[in-house]
Amino acid sequence: MQTFERAFVAINRWILILLLAAMSVIVFANVVMRYTTHESLEWAEEVSRHMMIWLTFLGAGLVLRYGGHIAVENLQDALPRRGGVVMRAVVAVLLLAFFGFMVWYGWLYMQRTLFQLTAVTQIPFAYIYAAMPIGGILLIVHGAFIARRYVLGREFAADEHFDANASASL
Repeated sequence: MQTFERAFVAINRWILILLLAAMSVIVFANVVMRYTTHESLEWAEEVSRHMMIWLTFLGAGLVLRYGGHIAVENLQDALPRRGGVVMRAVVAVLLLAFFGFMVWYGWLYMQRTLFQLTAVTQIPFAYIYAAMPIGGILLIVHGAFIARRYVLGREFAADEHFDANASASL
């Protein structure tokens, strides 16, 4: 299972890296063209906006995994250890339920927008809205991998790139 988890995280990271790199190149090329030739790529703004949507939803799972989302922890700090564990278990269940809700409603949005086309690139909006259910699935998988450690010990994943527990103590 650890091999799958490592591969899953690595693939998720590389997709994000490639999306961000492509988006940066498109925006940079458009700015250079605009100032050097007074022409711009008509599709650059639309495509970069859609890439940002995908980056947001695909990256949310990794942010969850490393404890990077904003959280209010005062109540669980004030509770005894057992109460904190129960509180975190409730939070984990609610989060997983919300992620399932995202998948379901993202799927409905995709179905409703299958025949609506974007203004410039003329692709179905369903391709853009697909980021929501796919991101929700990634959130569920990442959440499932960290849930036990989070609930029992308030620990998030850590690696050589990021350690939420160390940054929280600063």
